[in-house]
Amino acid sequence: MATLLLILIYLAFIGLGLPDALLGSAWSVMKQDIGATTEMAGYISLTVSFCTVISSLFASRLLHRLGTGKVTLISILFTTMALLGFAASSEFVFLILLAIPLGLGAGCVDAALSNYVALHFKAKHMSWLHCFWGIGAMTGPFVMSYWLTHGNNWRVGYFTVGMLLLVIVIALLASLPLWRIYEKGNIEEGSAQKLVSNREAVRIRGVKSSMLAMLCYNGSETAAGLWIASFLIAGKGLDPAKAAAYTSLFYIGIIIGRVFSGFLSTSVSSKNLIRYGGLIGCFGLLVLVLPVPHWGAAGALFIVGMGGAPIYPSIVHATPERFGEKASSSVIGLQMASAYTGSTLIPLMTGMVAGRFGMSWVPVILLALFGIMFVATETANRALKMGIR
Repeated sequence: MATLLLILIYLAFIGLGLPDALLGSAWSVMKQDIGATTEMAGYISLTVSFCTVISSLFASRLLHRLGTGKVTLISILFTTMALLGFAASSEFVFLILLAIPLGLGAGCVDAALSNYVALHFKAKHMSWLHCFWGIGAMTGPFVMSYWLTHGNNWRVGYFTVGMLLLVIVIALLASLPLWRIYEKGNIEEGSAQKLVSNREAVRIRGVKSSMLAMLCYNGSETAAGLWIASFLIAGKGLDPAKAAAYTSLFYIGIIIGRVFSGFLSTSVSSKNLIRYGGLIGCFGLLVLVLPVPHWGAAGALFIVGMGGAPIYPSIVHATPERFGEKASSSVIGLQMASAYTGSTLIPLMTGMVAGRFGMSWVPVILLALFGIMFVATETANRALKMGIR
């Protein structure tokens, strides 16, 4: 039964990743059909991100009242309805309105499943869980590309992804009793066990540093995906096709790194996975800052992806052990909110700096973010060791 539950959790995380790159993949065609401009995609993305942060902050309350199974089901259902709505929309205003449930669903399911796996499964499953998010994030654009190639029909692309999510919703609905395998005790004690609020959680020693680390890592990952190709074109003289291919090495590094870190987690602590991953990422970015040839930059991007791979899942999985099981859902919600805030603001700020001072600043900014993240995680380690706030 536990194995079946794990399969469902992996499926749900594929569902979490499926919509992430759909808008960017389809927008060039979508904007013409609905009479929108290029920059309007940013308004949709910003709405999704804002709602994701909000839902992450409220995730602990929902988990306390409903349990992980129901929260996951409702969240994926919200996402499904939003994507099917996108497929039927003919006006930009409807896309903005549908971005609200899309964001609300994403934040809750990420926090809910991450907390559940952190509490009840080994660290390797957290790393592999985020690999499955990567599978979903890659699958979405492939589906959209197929339908854009066959009929230039972005609506069918959204509809297809929505139907894939509907299958996951049906599986989650049928599996609701399975979640009680681990949550039965929590449900029985639910009324007696006091919820640790976000305000109380943020005061726990080391939590603020952990939030800063998540903000920097997620922000750097998103900024790298958005701006590295432009850096390679401007700084290394690559053509757009080759720059895009080199950028994919960064994501390949993340996926492979999370597979290997899952195996390593059986013998290496989460603290050391974060520490060594941060150092490896800093080394890769330092190489990228230096005037290396394009093949050196390609290798550096892969190293950065590999180094950063264990950081996000390891921080999340260590949360119950570091900050206590009672507070874990609230702390993970705060971490997710910080991560999504980073992925919203840091790419924008990176673009503003690069636009003014040149694309050569992109790897410098990413290196600074990795450095801050490393210091933040070490600060959290020291605070927890010394027992200070």
